[in-house]
Amino acid sequence: MTTSVLSKQALLEHWQGHRNLTRRVILAFPEKELFEYAVGGMRPFALLVQEMIAIAGPALKSIVNNETNAYQEADGIKTKEALLTKWDEETAVINHYYNLLSEERFQETFNLFGQYEFKIIDNIFYFIDNEIHHRGQGYVYLRSLGIEPPYFWER
Repeated sequence: MTTSVLSKQALLEHWQGHRNLTRRVILAFPEKELFEYAVGGMRPFALLVQEMIAIAGPALKSIVNNETNAYQEADGIKTKEALLTKWDEETAVINHYYNLLSEERFQETFNLFGQYEFKIIDNIFYFIDNEIHHRGQGYVYLRSLGIEPPYFWER
């Protein structure tokens, strides 16, 4: 007998809750600081967001299509508005491809970006964990700028 703790739909809703919160963190940044401000040798938050954009949607598309594509930076985004637009576009990509992924495939191994050989479910958890990690950096930046970040529990 198999007991499921979390349904496929509940996992997507959890993930999208994190994406909604990250979007609100992006919104909290002043435009200049979003692209230029950094602490302790870390990258500016806009570059961290561009990394998140380059990972989740493209990787999920690769998984669904069984294609091993190399990681490609999502660089060249120069405004907050463009960053938010791309974020929203990638959210739609995630929803689309996640819904095409059968639950049975979650236990299959997939070579993500031709470099990381893990179960598909572990890759999905990585996408979420990576976003949480970088969003935490955004929280540090906002607080150091004297800006109150969104409450982390309001996803």
